[in-house]
Amino acid sequence: MTIDTGALGFGSGERAAYAANPWASRGRLFPEPSSLTRSEFQRDRDRIVHTTAFRRLKHKTQVFISPDGDHYRTRLTHTIEVAQIARALARALKLDEDLAEGVALVHDFGHTPFGHTGEDALHELLEPYGGFDHNAQSLRIVTKLERHYAEFDGLNLTWESLEGLVKHNGPLLTKTGEGTRGPVPQPIRDYCELHDLELASYASLEAQVAAISDDIAYNTHDIDDGLRSGLLTFEMLEDVPFLAKVMADVRQRYPHLEPSRFTYEITRRQITHMVEDVIGVTQDNLRRLRPQSAHDVRNADQVMATFSGEVAETDRCIKRLLFSRIYRHPEIMRIRAGAAQILSDLFNAYMNDPTLMRSHYWVNHIAGLNEGAKARHVADYLAGMTDTYAVRAHGELFDQTPDLR
Repeated sequence: MTIDTGALGFGSGERAAYAANPWASRGRLFPEPSSLTRSEFQRDRDRIVHTTAFRRLKHKTQVFISPDGDHYRTRLTHTIEVAQIARALARALKLDEDLAEGVALVHDFGHTPFGHTGEDALHELLEPYGGFDHNAQSLRIVTKLERHYAEFDGLNLTWESLEGLVKHNGPLLTKTGEGTRGPVPQPIRDYCELHDLELASYASLEAQVAAISDDIAYNTHDIDDGLRSGLLTFEMLEDVPFLAKVMADVRQRYPHLEPSRFTYEITRRQITHMVEDVIGVTQDNLRRLRPQSAHDVRNADQVMATFSGEVAETDRCIKRLLFSRIYRHPEIMRIRAGAAQILSDLFNAYMNDPTLMRSHYWVNHIAGLNEGAKARHVADYLAGMTDTYAVRAHGELFDQTPDLR
């Protein structure tokens, strides 16, 4: 993929016509005076960083449960890596870096303890009440559950940040109003009745680069963590043609490199290749579609920030490798089963006696709620837990807690 280096925005400070404009934001649900020192998107980014939800990410699993080792990624370190890549892409494409970074920083707020295991377990438990979706939970956190400000619940983020959070993976509705990935989660529908996020359109290009940065980051760091854990070997990476070529190139240039440096040389080349591919493809799409505003990006009827066909196939090959060698490894599956049991036990205990959720802000009002509303509050409480807190809470209520090591 060829990059037009003359069109790159490195160091220029220039914002393209198709970028989101913080000075022309669609505003906030609750109007606030403008800041004298920060743009609207800078304020959003700063509010996200100062949340309780952001701090909790440091003790939430990415793939490997945190007691396994201090050097494995957590949700927090993953989020920081995504934000770094998103900001680099935004700078190269002359987008608003603060909006791209903000969407990246908030994109995993709704994740449960124990990674995707926790989300799967909660979704199954809440299926009679509309299910659980981490993206919808992220929206609940930033519009309702963070309770710091005197005049409103949540963070009162701009329309653009909320749109990016909800739609960074694409539209949720077709033009005819059908769900693109099944029914739209109820928390998103409820919020859109107050503040329409236009679920049938694409998100801004800033949100699109945040989304693909997520793919780049976790593909790379799951390989790194997999090699560190011993579940992956360099021989296994040979199954992905791109990685096989990268390793051959590194071995030829550095024939006596120690394994830790060899791993880093692989992963940094992987990130660079994918980032440069996205820049080149996006530049091609921008030249072809010629958007003159962020509105044009939203209504282009296609995602603009994406991989080329060749790199998309590499992405699929890496995901297949990670799925078969790590995510479905017997040891990981054993831990997943224990984590699911912890959340299931806690859910049932809290549904039977909501007063056990001592620190939940709504605990004194849950008794009069119907089962669906009560289940949603229990899900709020469980999804907000860190891995360590969930294990401790289970140990306080039950005689035996599954061993997650």
